[in-house]
Amino acid sequence: MDRSSLIGIVLGLVAILGGQAMEGGHIGLFLQPAAFVIVVIGTTAAVLLHHPLPVFIRGLRMAKWVFRPPESEAGALIRRVVQWSHTARQEGVLALEKYVNMSRDPFQKTGLQLLIDGADAAKLRDTLDVQIVSFETAERQAARVWEAAGGYAPTLGILGAVMGLIQVMENLSDPSKLGAGIAVAFIATIYGVGLANLVFLPIANKIKFTIARRVAEHEIICDGLMGIAHGDNPRIIEARLKGYL
Repeated sequence: MDRSSLIGIVLGLVAILGGQAMEGGHIGLFLQPAAFVIVVIGTTAAVLLHHPLPVFIRGLRMAKWVFRPPESEAGALIRRVVQWSHTARQEGVLALEKYVNMSRDPFQKTGLQLLIDGADAAKLRDTLDVQIVSFETAERQAARVWEAAGGYAPTLGILGAVMGLIQVMENLSDPSKLGAGIAVAFIATIYGVGLANLVFLPIANKIKFTIARRVAEHEIICDGLMGIAHGDNPRIIEARLKGYL
């Protein structure tokens, strides 16, 4: 569990609801189903128009990383690469074949197989770089789902406020309803701005942070395999890879 995310959400709610209560306002005023539907459903519709459905679904699934991000494997990967380098140094590169069958990661399998097949360090790097870039691009596209939501939500909030004010203008003959009607109209703006800055954009940035860490783990594998291809000493490879930690 990522405690910082939990603390951030709690503090955000305290800041808004607590501030409303300190100013003498009613917290129940924030419960406006019409404004919520306009902002949330409208933002969802805009994001769906912005992204293909598979990317949208992948972005939703990544939201769980805010509270339960994938565990860092950098340390374990460094130990694994060092083990590969010892094996290659003592038994030859062909001895790495057993690790290909043991690995479940397609990226590791590809790198090891290229090394076994005799690819030099430059070709190894070129091939794996393509996969790293492709992986990062696909992951960041999913993260941009939340960035897009953060961009559309405030605009939908303004749209909801304008729609509410139109309803207020229709009741100008009854001045007693104007104050409450205007207050309700601007709740949509609060929903839009609040969701964008306290939910959507923070989720996007937390996902991008996790993506950067996962890309670095791919770089560890690539850098380590290049060191093995160069014939570097396992200690040198280990020392260099620890720079990623």
